[in-house]
Order: sequence, then structure tokens, then C-alpha cells
Amino acid sequence: MNLCWVFTFILILVMFKKIFLFLRELIKLAAIALVIIVPVRYFLIQPFYVKGTSMEPNFHNYEYLIIDELSYRFHTPQRGEVIVFRYPRDPQEHFIKRVIGLPGESVQIKNGSVYVFNAQHPDGFLLKEAYLAANEITQANNENKITLKADEYFVLGDNRKASQDSRFFGAVNRSFITGRVCFRGLPINEIKIFTNDNLPKY
Repeated sequence: MNLCWVFTFILILVMFKKIFLFLRELIKLAAIALVIIVPVRYFLIQPFYVKGTSMEPNFHNYEYLIIDELSYRFHTPQRGEVIVFRYPRDPQEHFIKRVIGLPGESVQIKNGSVYVFNAQHPDGFLLKEAYLAANEITQANNENKITLKADEYFVLGDNRKASQDSRFFGAVNRSFITGRVCFRGLPINEIKIFTNDNLPKY
């Protein structure tokens, strides 16, 4: 009987040792995962769900996107890039729009089209937006030029009739921009990687 208890005690010790080793490895894996995942999640990329129809026909409601937060630490946003930013009137909200006007430029909306004025085109040029739906026109409350400061961007939704954008809340300060859309993960049949090679040619 005593021998049976000894064997039982030994088995319990062995089991506890295995459990301890398992938990120790689990804690190691969790620590490694935190070291890798947390910086990636908070400093490199961020998930984002599209809400609403303002970016149709190119981005649709409930699509799952990955936002690149790193690139803009090395270069500035480019015309045609789709970005996610904090809504200037309520920084708790995030919007997704396309960059149209760059710092120092002037943007004018007239006759249903967008014109950009800069050092290379002081008389302005018509923005040819092939990514818009057929017969899409851009309307604004007035046709005055909007001149952007050194740290401001003019943004528009691709679905001009259903988008709250710079036509309504003004230019977006660089400090409000979270990052650019770099990947679409859902729906599965619309998976896509977005690079500078995908940028529109104006």
C-alpha cells in the first residue's frame, strides 16, 4: 500500500513537472508574440473596416483592409493614394478617402471636374480620374480655389455623390493621417495588394 502511494506521488510529480514545462514554454511563446505583434499592430500596420459607400466603386462597405502606418514616416502621401485619417471634426472617427491635392497646391472644382494648380502647372490641369464610375461628376458648393498649406491635403471619396470629404470639412492636416491602404483581405474574391505601381496615372 505504501509503495502504491509512492508511485502515485512520483507520477503526480512527473505530471506537475510536465505541466510546469508546458506552461513555461507557453509563456515564452506569448512573450515572443507580444514582442512581435504589439509593435507591428501599433506602429507598422492597422486593420480597418470600410464603412459606407463613399469609396465605391473601388472600396465597398465592410471590406477588410490593412493600413500601412510606416511608409509615411519616410515619404509624404502621393496623389491618388487611398488613405485613412482621423476625421478633423471628430478625431475619434476614421475616414477613408483618396488624396487629390498636395501641400502647396490649389484645387478647384468646376463644371463637374477637378483642377489642380501647382508650380509645374500654374494655369492648372484637369485631373483625369479613371478610377471613378462612368459619368461620375464632382460637384461643390462653390467654384473657388482652395489653396493648401505646407502640411495639408485635399481628399475626395470616389463616390462623389455620397462622400463627406474636403469639399465639406476642408483640407486634412498631415498629423491626422494614419496611413495608406496597402492590402484588401476581404472579401476573398477581392484580395489585392496596393503599391505605388497601382497608383492612377494623371
